Amino acid sequence: MPAPIPTDIKLQKASRTLSLTYADGHTYVLPAEYLRVHSPSAEVRGHGSPVLQTGKQHVGLTGLAPVGNYALKLVFDDGHDTGLFSWDYLYELATRQEARWQAYLDQLQAAGASRDPDVSTVKLML
Repeated sequence: MPAPIPTDIKLQKASRTLSLTYADGHTYVLPAEYLRVHSPSAEVRGHGSPVLQTGKQHVGLTGLAPVGNYALKLVFDDGHDTGLFSWDYLYELATRQEARWQAYLDQLQAAGASRDPDVSTVKLML
């Protein structure tokens, strides 16, 4: 069964969020950083293994456009605009936001990396 298609989509540049409302009345607010680090693009998904995205804490959304009847193209202010977010993938991101975000934070910590673009970290092996 395919995921539902949002009945209302709002890009809120000031708060750097994308709001998705569905026919059942549920509204999900997805931060731009969350969407950027989970982009379905080859840059993020890699060619076989995902590429951990770092320094995206302050990224924002500058635009969006529907792609056919199956996806949204999101444009981020760091120049990233190659991922097509299918309705299924957006619904998964919306409904599994807490778990997916925590997994991302755990990956950052394990890599000794940061969400902050102004912080460089080095993991020393002693």
